[in-house]
Amino acid sequence: MSLTASVGLMAVFVVDLINMAYISWLGRAELAAAIGYAGAVLFFTTSLGIGLSIAVSALVSRAIGQRDMALAREKATTGMMLGLIFGVPFAALVWFMLSPMLQLLGAEGEAHDLAEHYLQIVTLGQPLLMLGMIGTAILRSHGDAQAAMMATVWGAVVTAVLDPLLIFGLGLDLTGAALTGIISRALILFMAVRPVIRKHGGFNRPTLRGVLRDMAPVWAIGIPAILTQIATPVGQAFVTRMASGFGEAAVAGMAIAGRLTPVAFGVIFALAGALGPIIGQNLGAGRMDRVRQAFRDALIFIAVIILVVSGLLWLLRAPIADLFRAEGLTREIVYLFCGPLALLWFFNGVIFAGNAVCNNLGRPFWSTVVNWGRHTLGTIPFAWWFGQLWGAQGVLIGQAVGGVAFALLAWGFAALAIRRPNVPIGVRPVAPAALSQPEAEPAAPGERRA
Repeated sequence: MSLTASVGLMAVFVVDLINMAYISWLGRAELAAAIGYAGAVLFFTTSLGIGLSIAVSALVSRAIGQRDMALAREKATTGMMLGLIFGVPFAALVWFMLSPMLQLLGAEGEAHDLAEHYLQIVTLGQPLLMLGMIGTAILRSHGDAQAAMMATVWGAVVTAVLDPLLIFGLGLDLTGAALTGIISRALILFMAVRPVIRKHGGFNRPTLRGVLRDMAPVWAIGIPAILTQIATPVGQAFVTRMASGFGEAAVAGMAIAGRLTPVAFGVIFALAGALGPIIGQNLGAGRMDRVRQAFRDALIFIAVIILVVSGLLWLLRAPIADLFRAEGLTREIVYLFCGPLALLWFFNGVIFAGNAVCNNLGRPFWSTVVNWGRHTLGTIPFAWWFGQLWGAQGVLIGQAVGGVAFALLAWGFAALAIRRPNVPIGVRPVAPAALSQPEAEPAAPGERRA
């Protein structure tokens, strides 16, 4: 589940990374800085879709674990409708607030104007991306990891084809990159919804009564999940703002590191989305022994991936910096990211896995506490303090070091949630005995069970 999901994610982010390289090749630092500022804003607008996809995945997977396909289809329909009903106004609000948001990030002059122009186009496609994310979450809930992967792969393929054509061939620069973004988002949505309809029962005919009835269980997980996701761009916004004080070279370096992160650690990003349906299905089936094993194996999996990826980044740090023509401070930041900071990503992985456990065991607000703590108390004072000591590099070091304590908190919350699961509203409770005991082996012919 993690590897197939990561292929889809990394396909998108590899193209995004190449897109960043294209912009860097244009030789204008303000263009690279504009992409950095825009990335922080887009991360914020994507939070709604991520939160809703977590909620829909949790509810659909539990229904499938209970073998109630009608309930699974009902929750899937509600999730898509809520994504449409709330995604469009949310994107519109962000569109009108682009300039103030960029100013808060520290964007000024031409970098501000370029980022605003880029975002005015890309933000129009954000509702499509939200619905596409919900669609892929439904596919993963059914265990159809391949279809979920291909939805994002096709979006990446279109981006890879159109980006050089529009950016260089037609000379559209950021405008070309933005137009490509909208087209790829539309294709992701189409490729996510089609297999749901063809292979997994599709959707019900949406009704206002049905949406209102199912809104409570979706938002019971969705609201704290959205709050959890918003914490990340809020923390990133503070980091970007601090980096902007060291000039456009620092922001460009942070932008490159930001594009490298999901490519290098795509498997870790995908783990949270993959772990959720496994936990949800086994909760619905009353197999808490498998839930406990899934979390334990996830932590081992994270450690192995981090060691392998960190080693590769260290060996390839010079070619990576050369790819983006990074010099001076920008190159130093890239080298720092490809060095010891990569190892500290283990703690982010622990937070991802812990949040997945809490979200799917009915403790979503615990995830909210961890994420907001990590991106406020675990980011702002450390980034400021280390930034005063070591400049722009210190901002990144402080951001990484501050997450250690909250990773331990996420680990503890996950262990407690496994011992004391709380089934949310709208899902039929599983008997307490079933939650604590593995499924009994079938009786032999003629044997009686007490």
